[in-house]
Amino acid sequence: MAEKIGNVWVFIEQEGGKIAGVSLELVSKARELADRLGVKVEALLLGNGVAHCADTLASYGCDKVFLVEDPRLEPFTVMPYAKVIMDLIKAHHPNILLFGATLKGRELAPRVASEKLAGLTADCTDLRIDDFTDVKNNKSYTDKLMQIRPAFGGNIIATIVNTWDDPQMVTVREGVMKLGTPDPARKAEIERVKAVLTPADTVIEVVERVRADKEVDLKAAQIIVAGGYGVGSKANFKLIYDLAEALGGEVGASRAAVDAGWIDHDHQVGQTGVTVRPRLYIACGISGSIQHRAGMAESKKIIAINTDPDAPIFSCAHYAIVGDLNAVIPQMIKAFKAKQ
Repeated sequence: MAEKIGNVWVFIEQEGGKIAGVSLELVSKARELADRLGVKVEALLLGNGVAHCADTLASYGCDKVFLVEDPRLEPFTVMPYAKVIMDLIKAHHPNILLFGATLKGRELAPRVASEKLAGLTADCTDLRIDDFTDVKNNKSYTDKLMQIRPAFGGNIIATIVNTWDDPQMVTVREGVMKLGTPDPARKAEIERVKAVLTPADTVIEVVERVRADKEVDLKAAQIIVAGGYGVGSKANFKLIYDLAEALGGEVGASRAAVDAGWIDHDHQVGQTGVTVRPRLYIACGISGSIQHRAGMAESKKIIAINTDPDAPIFSCAHYAIVGDLNAVIPQMIKAFKAKQ
């Protein structure tokens, strides 16, 4: 008789009782993976005073929520969180465990993987279930998690399979998994779990917290005007802001423009920035490296402006404008205002 496959788990990141967007995206993906495997989606909800989050998790597809509430779990510190999660893994043996590739997830997931002696793939951009044959060792595996991520600076896409001890663990970048549609009628079982922590587990003390809101929320933007190194200078980025303002959109940027110091990292789109899916994405002076296209290729409509007719950005653009953005953008603004 085949061994029963464990369930799909998602670590739920929350701040002040508000669930992180990446966690809901992962619940949506977990639902897809679990349906393929014929198992359940289970959430790990740790914190204090966070029970109200369970209904939201259920609506996005969770079958069960492991609820661990303890004052020692607020604010987040990695050691008590890792201890609680390890205790849950030992008790319930999940098959897959998903973390967001956030500051918290990148600190927590490696610690748990190290303790469990499990594999961990970081910064995945896609996940699917498939069979795998290890030709070297002449072994076949069924229903393994294909962990897909860019490698070698984004020049290739690697598919990684973990044949170590379960759970198969990954971190996933924010925005790369599509957020499902919540169903308020869905309900989830809630299992309250006591945190068993020693003084050694809580030795880290948060003395002060400094928080700063992001300048821009590109994930929620429906129109994005993005500038690249081809904009030419920080002063010239005013053209990008002017077009975004005229269209009622937000300003994005390529990594090259951010690295040049022309705009803040919060505006960066791409593999090392944010992944966006707006209704309209206008790429101005962006060559279109694979790293940048990974963050915006699923936009519903893409307009690219570049002086180079062979620029890679044109390969994913719906409309290509070969020309100098210094001439094209003012004409676009003029035409849009005239139409209004």
